[in-house]
Amino acid sequence: MKAPVVTIDQEKVGEVELLDSVFDTAVRADLMHRTVTWQLAKRRQGTHKVKTRSENNRTKKKFGRQKGGGGARHGSRNAHIFIGGGQVHGPTPRDHGFDLQKKVRKAALRSALSSKQQGGQLIILEDAKLDSGRTRELAAKLAKFDAKSILFVTGADVDAGFARAAQNLIGIDVLPQQGANVYDILKHDALVLTKDAAAALEERLS
Repeated sequence: MKAPVVTIDQEKVGEVELLDSVFDTAVRADLMHRTVTWQLAKRRQGTHKVKTRSENNRTKKKFGRQKGGGGARHGSRNAHIFIGGGQVHGPTPRDHGFDLQKKVRKAALRSALSSKQQGGQLIILEDAKLDSGRTRELAAKLAKFDAKSILFVTGADVDAGFARAAQNLIGIDVLPQQGANVYDILKHDALVLTKDAAAALEERLS
């Protein structure tokens, strides 16, 4: 499959041959859903915590008589039925992550790339460089793109000037090719790959 190569100013400078096995496969929504769930679960810190009855610093002394008080029989003020008492079955620190097979993750990434290509939302860029590093200059260039949010995937290293210019633009994210993932690809309206990134992804996923 051939795809046009453009500059950041949307000028066509050539063509590149993309592997159909990576950029034109059947789109598997089920695999992408599993992978996004796996990604978001691994991002969770899992540090939520409440105090249980044994951790509350309240008196353990029995505060009323067992009988004759006219009310229910209680022991400690740490019981969950009292204001300030411990919580029952509350959250505790834990790891929310789970395992997902590598072949499933690769298939999901191929599906995400193919969905962008088949939807006309994949752009192959000559390179992602900006010497000035000015946000205003990059914003003017990106105004020619027909998308509100764009994910740029570059080669192994992200150009410092391009990254600095993009960091203040809402909806614009820049990743090295090693960081290309299903969640970020699906989250953005358009996916822009440099030629180096496209070649690296083909080697990684073929």
